Amino acid sequence: MYSLLLAIIYIAFISLGLPDSLIGAGWPVMHTALGVPIAAAGLITMLIAGGTIVSSILSDRLTHRFGAGLVTAVSVLTTAVALLGFSLAGQFWQLCLWAIPYGMGAGAVDAALNNYVALHYAARHMSWLHSFWGVGAAISPYIMSFALSSGQGWTGGYRIVGLLQVGLAAVLLVTLPLWRQGKQPTPVAAAEPVQPATAPLHLAQIIRITGVPFVLTAFFVYSAVEQTAGIWASSYLVQSRGVAVDTAASFASFFYLGITGGRFLSGFIADRLGDQRLIRWGAILALAGIALIVLPLPTPLALAGLIIAGLGCAPIFPAIIHATPTNFGANRSQAIIGVQMAAAYLGTVFMPPLFGWLAGRVSMALFPLYLFFFAIVLLAVTERLNQVLDREKSRFE
Repeated sequence: MYSLLLAIIYIAFISLGLPDSLIGAGWPVMHTALGVPIAAAGLITMLIAGGTIVSSILSDRLTHRFGAGLVTAVSVLTTAVALLGFSLAGQFWQLCLWAIPYGMGAGAVDAALNNYVALHYAARHMSWLHSFWGVGAAISPYIMSFALSSGQGWTGGYRIVGLLQVGLAAVLLVTLPLWRQGKQPTPVAAAEPVQPATAPLHLAQIIRITGVPFVLTAFFVYSAVEQTAGIWASSYLVQSRGVAVDTAASFASFFYLGITGGRFLSGFIADRLGDQRLIRWGAILALAGIALIVLPLPTPLALAGLIIAGLGCAPIFPAIIHATPTNFGANRSQAIIGVQMAAAYLGTVFMPPLFGWLAGRVSMALFPLYLFFFAIVLLAVTERLNQVLDREKSRFE
């Protein structure tokens, strides 16, 4: 039972990544077909992110009432229906309409799955599962490319992924009993003794929990680093370093390759090092990589810095999530992970555009300094979180 459920969860994480790259891969064709400017993609992604933030915050209430298995299954089905809606859309406003349920489904399943794994599985599985998300994100551009080259158009790409999601939702619904029988309990130690939660926590209650503001800041700034690097690295290399366009594009993609590969590799050492040290050394490695870009070193070192920064970023996100039940208590982890996801999406939505605005007003050369600032904040707040939680723990010993 345990192994079968774990396999299903791995497949679910691949499916989480599948839709995320579709709009980027298909937009050059989509915006022409729909008769909208290329910048209109920003409205769709913001609507998706808005729905994701709302459902992440509501995930605690949903999971309390329906359980992680049912929430995951229905959320995947919701994203599947939305993706199929994308495939039928003939006008831009229809894409905007379908973006809302897509975001709602994605946020709920993300928070529910992450909490379930944090509660019931070892740290290595959290690293590997997030690596599998990267596999899904890497596959979807190839699906879109196949649809375009085979004459199915961009709608065919969304149709294929939507049908794959329908299949996964069916599997999840059929295997719902496994979510109760297939667990491998993982002992978690709360930072302070708490009574079992009898009702979902409200946002104001969550923020008042000791240490939560630090962990939310960590998720926000981590997303600022990852997303800004992923979106603007190529432009920086071309405009500020004089790198050829094709070389810049390759090394920008190597940043994400570093994250995906790094998460796979960190899974082998996650249980031995523990979440706290994974976060610390990941942040330090990311800073070292960014420093190679900041310093006036030869361009090859700046290119290598992107890969090193990706490797450093790799364990941070999954390790912070996996540590949540230990840091704050298993009975509050779903509520806190939901808000953590919302903080991460806020960083994703607002920080890359902010850099774009700064680059236009000042210079693209600010790119590595922007990353370095947020990476420093990440290391500072995670270390401060450890101090606060250790002090709280010592009060009850």
